[in-house]
Amino acid sequence: MDDNRPDARAQAHQRPPLRSWTLRVLDSFNVDPDMRRVVLTADDIAAFAYKPGQAIVMMVPLPDGGTGRRDYTIRNLDRAAGTISVDFLLHGDTPAPTWARQAKTGDTIEVKGPRGGTVLRPDADWHLLTGDETCIPAIAHILEAMPQGARAFAFIETNDKRGEIALQTKADAAVRWIHRNGAPAGPSELMNGVIRDFLLPSGKGHAYIIGETSNVRRQRHTLIARGLSRDQISAEGYWRPGRVGGHDHMND
Repeated sequence: MDDNRPDARAQAHQRPPLRSWTLRVLDSFNVDPDMRRVVLTADDIAAFAYKPGQAIVMMVPLPDGGTGRRDYTIRNLDRAAGTISVDFLLHGDTPAPTWARQAKTGDTIEVKGPRGGTVLRPDADWHLLTGDETCIPAIAHILEAMPQGARAFAFIETNDKRGEIALQTKADAAVRWIHRNGAPAGPSELMNGVIRDFLLPSGKGHAYIIGETSNVRRQRHTLIARGLSRDQISAEGYWRPGRVGGHDHMND
């Protein structure tokens, strides 16, 4: 058999199908004015395996009665309690924040996953994390998962100081909040300028670059130009202006 046929090569590069789960709401509450946490469980939750930074694809109810795929980072997995927590940035009346606001005990939602390659690399000598408001759950969870003595640098973009939250970590972490000060969220040079000025530590580090797609791409190219190899950078576009749902995985 000729395994070099186009269809054979395509099949070899296809990702394995994501497992489906039926998750049940246990609780939902605001962790700050702009972020709502939904705590979920499932009868087979013990089989759920993931890496800090990965997401689940949620089948969120839409106004027309259908469902839409939305990727949300796993904020926490409590194996003792048998729960998964997901945080939702409350930005407008779009379907996912609306579902999170209305979620009540006993509601169910279909999800697939886990998925995503922007995950904690424990073998790195140091860690660089960047992102905007939509990335706070992922950055917070990766920081929480770092062991004592790990070296981390986190730059997080928010509109102003009101968007800042307390972050818990055992790592030796330097966290800097970057404020837009009223400028709209989206494509800009704000975070890329921070990355250009960042003094790269010695040793082999790993960068976790997430947020608006064009900003992520700029930062990735800047870090490559500064000497990081492509395998030292995990880059994922969480959103783009005007697009509903979906992520951009960057390898260029």
